[in-house]
Amino acid sequence: MSKQLRIAAPVEPIVVGKMGSAYGIRGWLGVFSSTEETESIFDYQPWFIKRAGEWQPIGLESWKRHNQDLIIKVRDIEDREAATLLTNCEIVVDASQLPDLDSGEYYWKDLLGCQVITVGVYQLGEVIDLMKTGSNDVLVVKANLKDAFGIQERLIPFLDGQVIKNVDLATHVIEVDWDPGF
Repeated sequence: MSKQLRIAAPVEPIVVGKMGSAYGIRGWLGVFSSTEETESIFDYQPWFIKRAGEWQPIGLESWKRHNQDLIIKVRDIEDREAATLLTNCEIVVDASQLPDLDSGEYYWKDLLGCQVITVGVYQLGEVIDLMKTGSNDVLVVKANLKDAFGIQERLIPFLDGQVIKNVDLATHVIEVDWDPGF
């Protein structure tokens, strides 16, 4: 009787990328990386995908650059048809795989759900998403239902020191210097 190595499912799953379309006929796939440095996605192992509500580990056989894209060869995927079944699957790792950050640096996952208040203690709302722009990241803040300015969503640039005055991950509060009417 052979023993199979069982890899535990991620305790704190975080999406680091997504499987793209099949590439060629030998089971290769495109991959889209959500990591700051594109190739850093390969530093986080093991990878998991969710299929039929279950976490499934994904073993990488190989990866390479092809023009501007990354392509991967998943272990035990030998043809285009099998590779196509993985298209659009999110690539997930356990958050414990992520490196510790320097002071003043934050993972997006840690900012999601934080309450955003102004220096004058006006409740702007909750961070529901972040966007990457050319110059800086942007907080997408869902305004409170009874926002005095009638605003439903605010886009606040994540400019540390200039707009972002304090981030307290323990209390999930981000203090900003921002006009509530904007």
